[in-house]
Amino acid sequence: MIRFSQDRTARADGAAPVAPPGGARQFGGWGCGYLVALLLTINPAHAVEVFPVPSGQDVTLTEVLLDSDPGELWVRFRFVAPAITRDTGSVSYDLAGPDMDYLCDALALPYLTSHEITPARVVISLMDRPVAFGAQDADATQFFESYTPDGNRCIWEEF
Repeated sequence: MIRFSQDRTARADGAAPVAPPGGARQFGGWGCGYLVALLLTINPAHAVEVFPVPSGQDVTLTEVLLDSDPGELWVRFRFVAPAITRDTGSVSYDLAGPDMDYLCDALALPYLTSHEITPARVVISLMDRPVAFGAQDADATQFFESYTPDGNRCIWEEF
């Protein structure tokens, strides 16, 4: 179930907390920490938070952050992808790269259009376990990619 709190942040019951202090900031009336409810708006009867991707792994969306700290609006889509675990995982960075491309095109762009958000960058993050935004966890495996939204596609941007 999605509910809206007093600061206009959409949260799922039991969802991970939004960005910590000093993390993503409020921008133009939109609160940080929007949880993507794309599937809930498309088909509430079949809503799930698990997304299949090209590598075959299932990833779970944990949060969407609006971040203006880089000096321009970046929208960060953060997913848990247990199959990328460095010691026992079955999905390497080479296999996860196309997953991030897919998530940007198939999930992030429709979300941005639906919410009339026009960021300079979209960042797709995969982590093998939930890690608070901005926190360090030496045991966690995390992959990130940055994209420039361009119409109906995401253009990969090398960091």
